[in-house]
Amino acid sequence: MTIKQRIQSYRMLADDCRQKINRLGKQIYLIGTVRLVIFVVAVIMVFFLVHHLNLLALLLLFTFVLFILLMKKHNQLLEEKEAEEFLFHIAENELKAFDHDFSAFDGSPEKTDPSHSFSFDLDFFGDKSVFQQINRTVLSIGKETLAEMMLSPLTEKEAIEKRQEAIRELADNEDFSLRFRVAGMKTASSDLGKEDYLPVSEPGKRMHHSLFWKVAVWATPLLYLSYAVLWLTEILPGGLFVYLYLFTLMLSLVSFKRVKETWLLVDKRSKRLNAYADLLKVVEEETFESDQLQSLQKKLTVPVKASHVIRELSEYSHNLDLGFTIAILFLNPLLLWTTRYTLKIEHWMREHGDHVDGWFRLLAETDALISAGTFAMNHPDYTYPVVSDRYCFIGEGMGHPLIPRNQCVKNDITVTRRSFFMIVTGANMAGKSTYLRTIGVNHVMASVGMPVWARRMEFYPGSLLTNLRTADSLVNHESYFFAELKRLKIIINRLEAGEEGLFIILDEILKGTNSEDKKKGSLALVKRLIGLSGNGIIATHDLTLGEMENEFPDQIKNYHFDAGIEDDILTFDYQLQEGIAINMNASFLMKKMGITE
Repeated sequence: MTIKQRIQSYRMLADDCRQKINRLGKQIYLIGTVRLVIFVVAVIMVFFLVHHLNLLALLLLFTFVLFILLMKKHNQLLEEKEAEEFLFHIAENELKAFDHDFSAFDGSPEKTDPSHSFSFDLDFFGDKSVFQQINRTVLSIGKETLAEMMLSPLTEKEAIEKRQEAIRELADNEDFSLRFRVAGMKTASSDLGKEDYLPVSEPGKRMHHSLFWKVAVWATPLLYLSYAVLWLTEILPGGLFVYLYLFTLMLSLVSFKRVKETWLLVDKRSKRLNAYADLLKVVEEETFESDQLQSLQKKLTVPVKASHVIRELSEYSHNLDLGFTIAILFLNPLLLWTTRYTLKIEHWMREHGDHVDGWFRLLAETDALISAGTFAMNHPDYTYPVVSDRYCFIGEGMGHPLIPRNQCVKNDITVTRRSFFMIVTGANMAGKSTYLRTIGVNHVMASVGMPVWARRMEFYPGSLLTNLRTADSLVNHESYFFAELKRLKIIINRLEAGEEGLFIILDEILKGTNSEDKKKGSLALVKRLIGLSGNGIIATHDLTLGEMENEFPDQIKNYHFDAGIEDDILTFDYQLQEGIAINMNASFLMKKMGITE
């Protein structure tokens, strides 16, 4: 499928949803009107048939059943309409994303961390970020999992290939991804935490430890049943009911403190729990082929289906809520209702509480993988990289995903041996920094298992370390220069530790010192990196670094981005070329802007 076809499919989805929403809205209005008419008719029947009680009772029963059926249909249509509205919003937001408007998606700016090995340098989080472009998660725990996938890419070939297989399958299964996203949106879980889906059993004595209450919840209704039989056979007087009622009412209040503790854990969570059960069911009922997705699904269905268990808790929660309404004067004395469902919830916690964290981690993983799969589906021109057994980083026609297709100039990278650095020189604004970020972003996406924007890519798995824009810290009393030195020290330490597959990207080494000191330090650093078998790219304005190719012809190769000045106009082609840069433009730009004469 092409990009145009993807866009057209979302437009068709939006149009289809719009039509269904309008049709469902009319049906909902019609059923609401019919229910109102039925109610009015019932009132009129009571007025005219008050002296024909048998007929009135029969007609009222019929209208009551009809009213209930219409109410169920009304609720069903409301749910269908809500699902179509969610689908419509998904389609509309995806269409905006094709125009590089990602404002509908969370960029997770709180994840911005200047100390991270690459995410700050590569603009992975925040507004108009790589993460915002990819993120389609519907659960906050799913967003956290996706962020962790990006922050800690895989470094083993087998793991990357398994992740690729799962993402490929999800990219080809749009129906499942959309059903999951719609079901997830129903959870309204932007502030999801463990306390929102699991009533955690607190330490100490609970009601399920008491044999008395286990017996009481069954003995109480039997007591009323026995009394009813004895009353009907005129063995016991009817007035005794009042004393029996008061006794069982007081009995239900004895356990009120413990009942309330449990109720506060599950209060008003029934609907949300039921939505999670629906979400789990979407995953459980799908047929998967990839090993990773099959393994994930198995953990949700063996030995019990997670959706069934969560729905069971939802029902218990709903029934316990019911016991704290006006029904408290009827259900509690006759059935010890709240005590009964407190015991059921505590039993549920004892049986399933230890599994719930694992179930929701799997749900979060599915959510994150669907984001990656949706990204792959929306970028059919992207390529899944080949994960190599030998050290290499080869990319042909590589572009940055945040740059619109019609504006992006693609470039290559070829690193086929250890202890090799590309030295990239060039004029200001010629494309050096963009090139570095392009390589870095695609390296991370490849390591996550996602497709990359390239005609072809082959790479050896390993960690990425960058130093593109070191930040100073007033809080830690660190200067810009000292912060950069700390960053470089981390790189050296990891190379000395013999870390496999490390790829290093540096932009303008030792920016915080004077030119002569910078020159000496840069030359010494590059020699140290080569001596430690480092690999990567170094961008610089210092042309003397390019001269190192003469000293280390097998370890260093020069590349540059050029700038041209024609008719007093500065031009760029943003194409990476071999050799050292010749044209620089700082003085030209300063003069052009009136800074200098």
